[in-house]
Parts: sequence; structure tokens; C-alpha cells
Amino acid sequence: MASSKEYLDFILDQLSDLDGISYRTMMGEFILYYHGKIVGGIYDDRLLVKPVKSAVELMPEAVYEAPYDGAKEMLLAEDVDGKELLSKLFVAMYPDLPEPKKNK
Repeated sequence: MASSKEYLDFILDQLSDLDGISYRTMMGEFILYYHGKIVGGIYDDRLLVKPVKSAVELMPEAVYEAPYDGAKEMLLAEDVDGKELLSKLFVAMYPDLPEPKKNK
């Protein structure tokens, strides 16, 4: 099942206090970026983020789920109604995220 544009718009609205949020459509799902770094994505209308140290610390009870069959597990961000919490999560994760790969 692909994610809906409505769910993407909801998540983007929840992150609207942050500059530097962007997304890319990929096979019916959405990859989320924060200042050029991949933070996670929207898969089957679920917000999944990379399980970096800061995300695990902020969401210690989070469930690990695979975005699709065969993929590495990510953290499910269940409390997407909390605008401040989502913004805090993305800001905290940024230093722990890998730098974008350079194109050859």
C-alpha cells in the first residue's frame, strides 16, 4: 500500500516550524530530509525514522518496523500529533545522521 499525499501533508505541517525540511517521492512512498540528510520516511502512512542514538534516546519505547520487505528496521514515530516533539526529534537526530553521499 502506498502512502497518501494527505498523510505527507499532515507530517509536513507538523514539521512546519523547521526550516530545511524536504521530501522525495520514491515508489509510492516519501523519503524525508532535514537540511539535506535523510531522517526517515513515510511508508504505508507511517512515519519511520532512522534508529540513530538520539532518536532511540528520545523514543525509548518506540517499535522497530521495516519500511518494506527486506529493508533495515527503523523506528516508528507514533506520536505524530505532537508538533514540538517531532521538531525536537528531527533537530536532535541531525548531528547523528550520516552526511549525504556525493554523486560521482
